[in-house]
Parts: sequence; C-alpha cells; structure tokens
Amino acid sequence: MTSRQISNKQETGHGQGQEIRQGRGTGQGREVPRGDAAGVPPTGWAVLGLLSFRGGRTGYELKKWADSSLRFFYWSPAISQIYAELRRLESLGFATSRRSGPEEPRATRRYTITEAGRDALAAWADGADDPGSPVLKHPLVLRVWLGHLAAPGTLRALVERHIERTRGELEKIRDARLRAERAERAEEWAFPRVALSWSERRHLAELELAEAMLEDLEDLEGLKGLDGLGVVGRGTSDVPPPEE
Repeated sequence: MTSRQISNKQETGHGQGQEIRQGRGTGQGREVPRGDAAGVPPTGWAVLGLLSFRGGRTGYELKKWADSSLRFFYWSPAISQIYAELRRLESLGFATSRRSGPEEPRATRRYTITEAGRDALAAWADGADDPGSPVLKHPLVLRVWLGHLAAPGTLRALVERHIERTRGELEKIRDARLRAERAERAEEWAFPRVALSWSERRHLAELELAEAMLEDLEDLEGLKGLDGLGVVGRGTSDVPPPEE
C-alpha cells in the first residue's frame, strides 16, 4: 500500500454508500514511530489525544471540545489547523475517517483513532524526554511594561478588565471539571480532571497576581513624575535601560 490516501466504497447494513478513508499502514506489520519521529507536532498529538476518548468525532466537534477543555491548559487550535492535523494523522495511519451516508441530512466526516495511532500516542505520552518550558505571552503585562507611555487610568482599566475576564474563565473551568466528574465512566476522565484542577489553580493564581498588580499601579500614582500621560509623557523615555 502506498502512502497516498485511498478511498473505497463499502456497503454496510446501516446505510449504503458510506465512504471509509484511511492512511497507510494502520498498525499491521508496521513499526510504530515514537514521539516526534513520526513528524507529528505537539498540536497533532493534542488532536489525536482528543480522538483517544470513546467515540468518533467530526472536526467541528473536536474544535468545540478543544474550546471547552484543551484551551484551559494548552490552547485551542483553529478549525483549519485541526483539519490539517487530521489529514496528517490519516496519512500516517494514526486516524481513519468515515463520511456519512446519503441518508444523513448533512454530509459529515467522523474521525476515529486507529490501533497504530493509540500505540504512537501512548509512546509519546509515556516518553521520558523533557516536554520543554511553558511559553508565556502575556499581552497585559507587555502593556504595563510600557506604562511609561500610557495614562495610569488606562492601565488600571485594562487590569480590571483582565480580572473580570479571568473570573469568567475560572467559572468555565469549574463547569468543565464538574462535567468530567459527572460523566459516565468517570474513571476515564480522571487525568483530564487533574489537568482541569491545575488550570483552576493557575487561574486563581492569575487573579491574585492581577489584583496585586492593580495595587502596584495605585501605589505608582502617588509618585512624582506621573502627570497623567505616563512617567515622562508620550515621547521617548529617558529611563536608562537595565545594566547587563
């Protein structure tokens, strides 16, 4: 079998004309690559991880699930990236898909993990290699860093808005964790609950940090040189850079 994806028609007892598509080598006599040797980026493993739970899912369903869980501790890929990763996973034989039959009111394609995909995912998840440091990009802190060019009132408003948004995210995380606790076969969701509990604690810490930042900004307003336009006004700062 070549690496080119193949499509064939199968007639089943539950609707004729369904199309089943799979990639090369679905675990039959083929060595399963370990980790990044398969050419799968972390986001691809995340998408395959969503498929590792029971039931097939469409790309749209995977996106909704990522938005309601995965983004709280990793990120939620765009729908276009999810489909790109699904195509990659199919080409590697890690996933297979089935298009709905003509009896369905709307054509959809459902994806499921293959045995080879589950083996590869398990090898990646169980790998002893360092997953790397988390990437921190905090737009609000970047704006505060440039506070010498902004009005103090603007910065306060941005931090207050961030606090309210974080509280909203915290409620969504708690809802997701509660759904996992109440789900059927709750034991299957034990590790996702651990991840969501971590995310809850991280957002609580984010609230504490943001509230402390708000106090810091209020303290700065009492310092001389803050004229409502920033420390030195809306121009080139004369604050010396830190020594190396």
